[in-house]
Amino acid sequence: MESRKSSRNEFELIVSDVKQYAYCPRIPFYRYAMPVGRRTTFKMEHGKEQHVNLERLESRRKLRRYRLEGGERLFGLWLRSERLGLAGKLDLVIRTPATDYPVEFKFTEGGVAANHKLQLTAYTLLVEERFGRSVERGFVYLIPHEDVQVVEIGDEERQAVLDTLREIREAVAVERMPAPTSQRAKCMDCEFRNYCGDVF
Repeated sequence: MESRKSSRNEFELIVSDVKQYAYCPRIPFYRYAMPVGRRTTFKMEHGKEQHVNLERLESRRKLRRYRLEGGERLFGLWLRSERLGLAGKLDLVIRTPATDYPVEFKFTEGGVAANHKLQLTAYTLLVEERFGRSVERGFVYLIPHEDVQVVEIGDEERQAVLDTLREIREAVAVERMPAPTSQRAKCMDCEFRNYCGDVF
């Protein structure tokens, strides 16, 4: 997706940048400050296939696994905020008479990680702006286990997203390479690992 100018921000970010920054701060830096070729990993391709299959199945299921009596499901909802300079495609939003629930599908064995929560919160901000209703929780659907985890979303989580957007833009603006993740195991499946000469 091509980055666009925003009226209040230097350039538009996408929600996955927020998730990637929490995973490793260098990933969005490579995307915007040092555009380089990316290699598609097996995990990325397999995850896409699983998303498609799950969307097909979820469209026919009841909402009991989300502990909801009913609601309207909107899959692949494109969201954009000029105010935040942020856009992204949400896997699913469940609209009920009371509120809206963002849902992210994740192909991971390790449970809901901090970067998943940050991504879901970023989508929450976009859902709130789009529909004009407060959202206090969302869901992460863990595909391998067919398990739905509730994620509570408060002021602290919202501020973490705003701080992340600011930090990404600041790093790109001054062309300052962020430190790599301290968890080297994450690097093994990274599409940018060939560019981190100080790590490998």
